[in-house]
Amino acid sequence: MSSDSLERVVAEVVACRRCPRLVRYRERVARTKRAAFRDWEYWGRPVPGFGDPDAEVLIIGLAPAAHGGNRTGRTFTGDRSGEFLYRALHRAGFANQPTSTSKDDGLVLRDCYIAAAVRCAPPQNKPTRIEFARCQPYLEREVVLLRRLRVVVVLGALAMQAFLRAWRATGHDVPSPVPKFRHGGTWLLPPITLIATYHPSQRNTQTGRLTQPMLDRVFESVQTVRSKDHSR
Repeated sequence: MSSDSLERVVAEVVACRRCPRLVRYRERVARTKRAAFRDWEYWGRPVPGFGDPDAEVLIIGLAPAAHGGNRTGRTFTGDRSGEFLYRALHRAGFANQPTSTSKDDGLVLRDCYIAAAVRCAPPQNKPTRIEFARCQPYLEREVVLLRRLRVVVVLGALAMQAFLRAWRATGHDVPSPVPKFRHGGTWLLPPITLIATYHPSQRNTQTGRLTQPMLDRVFESVQTVRSKDHSR
């Protein structure tokens, strides 16, 4: 059997049909579309991870947006959450530009890889427990294959729970009691540092629960952790 690779994970994610409910939903959305995107050919498939294969930083979201990643085929691309996230990544030096509108828009990530707990857009943005479980092996493989990984940023409590399950499943220690989500929370889980932030969902950003300066500070702390690691 040949060795695993991020390219192999991407190919398997894109071809995945493990969750009948998600397959039906993502394909129905791709057929019916949103009026503003009626001229788009929707992706309508699972959305794989994206970024630098030598990344020291892994960002984990919840799932693709129905008219964002499910439309464009790239994580956090073409929706309001992505606008918020990529502005912060650009300011922190992880992205070459502050916008992400399509797969061919020239966006490049440096030292950063972005994935999701669930790879298909779920109805009402609520994956089921079994859907999380079916997607977990992809995240486990990414964690193992990102061999220079130093920092994991989780976007929201559900992404944090998914990461901790994957971290334990790949043979790493998880503290007891299990870390409880809080915005700005930081935990040492050798050899990585785990940092949590509210998800940049439209609900969180429009209500002010998460502001752009708050997210900027999270990625400033990511850079601080990396700088300390490099100075050792």
